[in-house]
Formats: sequence, C-alpha cells, structure tokens
Amino acid sequence: MSKSLLDSIGGGKPLSGRTAIVTGSGQNIGRAIALELARAGANVVVNGHRSSPAMEAVTEEIRGLGVEGMTAVADVGDAKAVQAMVDKAVERFGSVDIAISNVSVRRRQAFLDISVADWNAVLSTNLSASFYLARACLPSMMKKGWGRIVHISGCEGFAPEPDQAHKVTCKAGVFALAKAIALEFGPYGITANTVAPGIIDTVRDPADDLDRKRERRRESRRQALPVRRLGRVEEVAAACLYLCSERAGFVTGQVLHVNGGEFMS
Repeated sequence: MSKSLLDSIGGGKPLSGRTAIVTGSGQNIGRAIALELARAGANVVVNGHRSSPAMEAVTEEIRGLGVEGMTAVADVGDAKAVQAMVDKAVERFGSVDIAISNVSVRRRQAFLDISVADWNAVLSTNLSASFYLARACLPSMMKKGWGRIVHISGCEGFAPEPDQAHKVTCKAGVFALAKAIALEFGPYGITANTVAPGIIDTVRDPADDLDRKRERRRESRRQALPVRRLGRVEEVAAACLYLCSERAGFVTGQVLHVNGGEFMS
C-alpha cells in the first residue's frame, strides 16, 4: 500500500486501535488482507481451519509491523467454533471491529451430480461461514457503535459458470447477506459490503495446473480482460482497506468488483 493511498483514507495508521478477524488468512488473498490491515494499524486475528506454519508466519509478519497478531484455528463452517474464536479475540483485544469473511471451497460438479451432502458442505463453508462470523462479531460492534463487515466473494454470483450451482448460489447469497446486514445494522455505525475479485494471481493447488482445460479457460479469460493481466492479491487487499476505513462510512450494502473489467455492473 503506498503512503499516499494510506493518507487518503485517514493517515498512515487509519485503523489504529481497531481489531480485525480475517478468515482463511494463511495465504493468498486472506494473507494480503491481514497484512494490509496490520500496516494500517489494526490488530489482526489470523484464521485457518487447521494449524500450519503458514498461519504462524503471517501472525509473526503482523507483529513485525508493530501491532498485535493472534493465530486462531477454527473451522468457519462450525458456528460454535466461530463463536469461540470471536470470544477469544474479544477477551484479548476488548472488541472485534472488523470481520473479513474470506473462506471458500471450489468444486466443479454437474448439477445432477451434486449430492445433498455436497450441497450442504459447500453452503456451510461458502455462505453459512459469513453468517456465523457476522453474527458472532455484531454484538461487539454494536456496543462500540462502529463496525466493518466485508465478504470476499466472486463475480460468479452475477455471471455464473457451468457445473458450479452450489458455488454460484453462495456467491449470490453473500451479496444479499451483506445487504441485509447493512440495512439492519447501519444505525449502529456498522457497514457491510462485498469485494468480488476476478482472476487473481495466487498460489494454486498443483492439481489446477495439471487441469489443461481449466488452465486454457483461465488464459482465455486473462487475454479478454481490458487490462490484459491477472489481478494481484494486494489489489484485493487495498479494496478491503478502503471499505474498512473511516472514509468508507457512507458505503454500505455494495459490491466492489476487483476484476480488471472482466465483468462490469
């Protein structure tokens, strides 16, 4: 994040004194968001569903930026685990002011191949997890009269792809969930928005690179973008930082697309 952009949203440490939870923050987009919020002065809870050296490394990076970091292992598809994570964060930091829901599983299945178990598994992680996190954090935010909720989603909720009915439903669902939260909790100084990344340059599962059909589809999408390149995780993080800042207090119930012009709404 450049100094000029940090200055434009309220100074070099616009989130000083705030505490954020970023789910799925051991790598890729989640890691970039956690570090960006830490650079802006926030204490950050780093989450993953199992303990890993990557998560601990992110927490250490956060502490190296002069703020507090905490590692929290929790399955965000489990409501009780999410509540326990938030309770620990409130106990340590006094409140949770920012909640970034950034966990998603990707499955490609023809509609009639999706079992009830498949459907429920994807909804639990890709949609219910956002509800669980918001529900656990909102009381703390209401008490302080300030809060920021951001869902990381995708353009599939607007421009669906085949063989992803469960994922598409979740992407559209988190947009609607953010709007419902924005409407109900706006009077408490709480905003809720969604960031929808397009194709982002991330560390991917090696199996993805072996899927030639998927790789060709990805390259075709890149070439069709107006900007002719993949997005960077830091660009998604910058969008989140803006939405979490004081300067975005009049922005709520919105979807901010970070997709290089692939999908325009």
